[in-house]
Amino acid sequence: MNSPLSFSFELFPPRTPEGAAKLPAVIAQLATLRPQYFSVTYGAGGSTQDGTYQTLMKVVEHAGIEAAPHLTCVGSTRANIALLLERYSAAGMKRIVALRGDLPATAMSAAAPGEFHYAVELVRYIREKHGDAFKIEVAAYPEMHPQAPSPGADFEHFCRKVEAGADGAITQLFYNADAYFHFMDRCARAGVRIPVIPGIMPITGFANTVRFCAGCGADLPRWIRLRLEELQEDKAGLVDFGVEVVTRMCETLLRNGAPGLHFYTINQAEASTRLWKNLGLPLAQRAAVGTEPLVPAAPISTGER
Repeated sequence: MNSPLSFSFELFPPRTPEGAAKLPAVIAQLATLRPQYFSVTYGAGGSTQDGTYQTLMKVVEHAGIEAAPHLTCVGSTRANIALLLERYSAAGMKRIVALRGDLPATAMSAAAPGEFHYAVELVRYIREKHGDAFKIEVAAYPEMHPQAPSPGADFEHFCRKVEAGADGAITQLFYNADAYFHFMDRCARAGVRIPVIPGIMPITGFANTVRFCAGCGADLPRWIRLRLEELQEDKAGLVDFGVEVVTRMCETLLRNGAPGLHFYTINQAEASTRLWKNLGLPLAQRAAVGTEPLVPAAPISTGER
């Protein structure tokens, strides 16, 4: 029997008072869709995780849904990671997204400064200290981590995280479903059996989409880029086009075996909500266990190793 599909949303700690004021409403709106959980990102370059904890508490307060912190090890120590894990455990967290984190701008190599250099070491440490108390998610890169020396080396690194104890993975954003399917073929050949959830970034603008793709090494197909560029002055038309493109990609992913979707919301509810409703996700969940076909619908930072 197939496992239920997993649908989840990612938030980030607000950077401004205005963002903080709007966040409870965003959480409440997304919570009406009943995702499996919300994840909350960590500050870039090893910055303080206080904002992550505060945002997690807002999820618990305003949604009553499982919340999962991103835990990054860049620039950190075992003692500091131990304290954070205890804090999350005491708060009732059952899931950790274990990542290397963004390197400081002064870093000269792909290895992080501090006592942990890669996410595989963090995964191993969590398992050693807490056993199976946390469900551990890690990052996957269908189009290769931008700092990896080769696709083969990047995939071997992913396999080591699985061997260290990862329960599941969330991919970097992508707009080419074939990249995901190729990655899953490689997983099958390597004997990797954990669920790998596609990370879905809604398209809401030209400049930010180009920037996100450039930052994480994701391919933005030329036809999408040209159409977004053409629609720059038509905000509503651009968003409609983005929803259509991403909905069709999500349909393709779900029809062909993806075990769920993880939406990068950028602390906005509208685009992810439109995708969710277009896909008819409760219907998609039934389709996953073979009871009904899908009804056709309208068509993570670079350092998370």
